[in-house]
Amino acid sequence: MKTRLAVWACAGFLAAGFWGLYFANADKSKPIAPLVDALARLTQPIAAVVVSYVHSPVGLQSFLCLNAATYALIGLIVEALRRKLNHAD
Repeated sequence: MKTRLAVWACAGFLAAGFWGLYFANADKSKPIAPLVDALARLTQPIAAVVVSYVHSPVGLQSFLCLNAATYALIGLIVEALRRKLNHAD
């Protein structure tokens, strides 16, 4: 189970890293497309909350760690449910 949680955390880290690189290289003169905004908010739930409601600067490194921790928590929930459902059979 530890390996699976590590995979979940790595997925969160990579998702945040991808969006960090994307937005760092995106053309600032063009508005963000609604689909891109929705995908970014869906794959980075903590970043979406922080950007929407907290008005203090937060760096990319913080978002990388927060997103990895969020995905690890989601992974813990999913893996616990998966184990419970597999033992119910």
